[in-house]
Amino acid sequence: MALLLKNAHVVDPSVELDGVVDVLIDGDKIAEVGENLAVEGAEVRDLSGKYLVPGLVDMHVHLREPGYEVKEDIESGTRAAAKGGFTGVCAMPNTDPVTDNGTVVEFVKSRAAEVGHCRVYPSGAMTRGLKGEAMSEMGDMVAHGAVAFTDDGRGVQGAGMLRRCMDYGKMFGKVFMSHCQDEDLVGHGQINEGKVSTRLALEGWPAAGEELQIARDIAICRLTGADVVRHALVQKIIAAYEQDDKQKEKRAAAAAKKPAARKTTVRKKA
Repeated sequence: MALLLKNAHVVDPSVELDGVVDVLIDGDKIAEVGENLAVEGAEVRDLSGKYLVPGLVDMHVHLREPGYEVKEDIESGTRAAAKGGFTGVCAMPNTDPVTDNGTVVEFVKSRAAEVGHCRVYPSGAMTRGLKGEAMSEMGDMVAHGAVAFTDDGRGVQGAGMLRRCMDYGKMFGKVFMSHCQDEDLVGHGQINEGKVSTRLALEGWPAAGEELQIARDIAICRLTGADVVRHALVQKIIAAYEQDDKQKEKRAAAAAKKPAARKTTVRKKA
């Protein structure tokens, strides 16, 4: 039986649609989208005041399997995702063993195919064991289906190591997802650093502990030409960098147009 969804606020950026329309579903296909649709024999549901969007994808999910099933597993995590309207999730690599080779990537994929309730896209670690000391087997992981690289949970602390990972990994055409956290600055911070942390005698977590590493990672992306996932705060910092670049270009252009200072020769009397 066909299903007719009436008066839904449909948002679909792929076709630049953002408005209230009707949607006709026939089997597992969207048969028609338009206003004032009427189909004889169809089940009708009024979605007034509700949004209808394409399946969402969460790019940062901890399914915890293998190794930490006491916290979550692929079956329960994907079930929750599907209930919330997510048809795809990207699983982080901080598992046990760490997802830093093709074997673990293959396990995540096969387990998701067996018990998953939505699509699972495995990400791979940038460094072996998430230790930040040596590059992971990126090519092997891509061959087995890894869609991105990240040392999620701690981040790559060494700028040189991050550069090597990006320089090497960019050949595979995958993005790098940066966990921006300078361990030297954030330490064992418990809450945001400020008046409240001082009053409660709790170790503060300064915003600069994240912002500085974001700025560093952006600079390394520029240096290597690698792609990085950009979150809201990253976008703001990128915009600030770009604005600064424009100001530098304006100053350089103004300096180039400015006439050279006239030289004055002063002759001393004999």
